[in-house]
Amino acid sequence: MSPADSQLPIGIVVNPASGKDVRRLIARASVFDNREKSAIVKRALSGAISAGANHFAFMDDSHNIAGSAFDELTDDVAGKLKLNRVGCPKTATALDTQSAATALADLGAIAVLVLGGDGTSRAFVKGWRDAVLLAVSTGTNNVFPQLTEATIAGAALGLIAANSVELRDVASPVKIIDVDIDGEEPEIALIDAVITSERFIGARALLDGEALKCALLTRAEPAAVGITSVGGLVHPLAESEPYGLLVTMGEGERSVRAPIAPGLYQDINIASAQTIELGEAIELSGPCVIALDGERERLVKPGQKFSMRISRTGPSVININKTMQLAACSGAFVSEQAPVRH
Repeated sequence: MSPADSQLPIGIVVNPASGKDVRRLIARASVFDNREKSAIVKRALSGAISAGANHFAFMDDSHNIAGSAFDELTDDVAGKLKLNRVGCPKTATALDTQSAATALADLGAIAVLVLGGDGTSRAFVKGWRDAVLLAVSTGTNNVFPQLTEATIAGAALGLIAANSVELRDVASPVKIIDVDIDGEEPEIALIDAVITSERFIGARALLDGEALKCALLTRAEPAAVGITSVGGLVHPLAESEPYGLLVTMGEGERSVRAPIAPGLYQDINIASAQTIELGEAIELSGPCVIALDGERERLVKPGQKFSMRISRTGPSVININKTMQLAACSGAFVSEQAPVRH
């Protein structure tokens, strides 16, 4: 058995559509083009291979972003690797990411590098809920993905794949929101589930603060952009804390000026903000539109009931700093030099 055969694969999923939605026109969001995404994958590969990884499985996306990164490896490096090309419908939608997630689960990927924003990570988790993820920001709302250098993210993945660092020591499950809608397929959210008064989905981005009715948050971060900042500027809540936050918008004694999109601040009236126990169900009914992790997704009919609850049953997320610290303490990157003979 070759060394590559003995390793579980590192999964790689790149969303070609991330970082390109309407918020580039209406707000001031950055554009992540596919050339830059390919460069990020190349840097991650450099880190992973240097840390000992030799087995990869990547989504065969509609723009060949991940594939082009492997194509540019030198023959002597590529010849030592085992590669699996994971097919997807190539719709350039979230369906591709969800399909690839299911395929990577079947392959038994030890961990997955996901390039995109909150919506991309959510799509992946819909396909593989208990995956181990290292999500890197290339989207619009980037609360779940990490703002990190891909070279080091790849090194962390490589250390885990090569068994230089134990996965159980550096990855832990995060909170997740389950949305159950009467008579329909359920939904999930990793950061926020927002109820709006709108009657149509339309352009998916949340850009009208006056339409917000309430938001259930797994984390409320004052230094982030999006609806999580609305809660964060009123009642900060870390991902590590064992509860969620329910923010109700409307007439009250206060308002908060929050960045609901990159470069776009709005004044949001706050009626209440209260912590919610894990497992506690929030019961609601339509008509409304439910936005999940920053994108309007589901239309709820008048009188149709639905519920939302938070639990710590989401995917496991790799702590990059802890991974690198453990590797440094064990000498994973240090080799002894032979004594010089005179």
